[in-house]
Amino acid sequence: MMFPPGFDLTRPWPMLIISSTTDLHHTSPGDAPWYRAAAMAEGWVVLATDATIRPREDSTTWRVAILAAGLELIHHDWPQSKNWPVVFAGMSGGAKRSGWMGAMLGRTNTLNIRGFFLAGINDDRLSAALQAYPESPEFLRVPVWISSGNNDPIAKPRDEEGVRDSLIHTGFRNVKLSHFLGGHQLDRADLQRALKWFRQMGKF
Repeated sequence: MMFPPGFDLTRPWPMLIISSTTDLHHTSPGDAPWYRAAAMAEGWVVLATDATIRPREDSTTWRVAILAAGLELIHHDWPQSKNWPVVFAGMSGGAKRSGWMGAMLGRTNTLNIRGFFLAGINDDRLSAALQAYPESPEFLRVPVWISSGNNDPIAKPRDEEGVRDSLIHTGFRNVKLSHFLGGHQLDRADLQRALKWFRQMGKF
């Protein structure tokens, strides 16, 4: 976990949950420093979970189990954290995982999910996740920010436009596609704009 300046438990804090791709043996804690500067500047707690053993298959189910265990520990030690606003974030394959993990954990009704930050994503997995794990109609009000590099050779701008259109077709009401100068990468300035937007949309 990473904590913003002035962190204390007498007030609620928004939490950014990081999911990494499995390519090149990425881990969520390994990716978390990419998000640090923007999150600290905007007053967000960052959470990234991993295990001390390597699974036979680094599946979404495995990732969800590890994250659920981490959240259970946090909620046990800090009961007030159960109400903190939560945004799932990931880059490339991590963005795809974020959609699945948010849908799977959203069914427990123990998370106050307030957004998805999807960077470098070329396929809409969030809509697919909702087919497998149906949510209440209110879930479609959760804001989604798609972060797109204008020179991304993997998640091309037209691919991310397709993700946006697919999410809107599914019924998501607040989908924003943002373009930045760059390739297949996490743009920290775009992330910071997204964190501001999530606060404005959710009024927290």
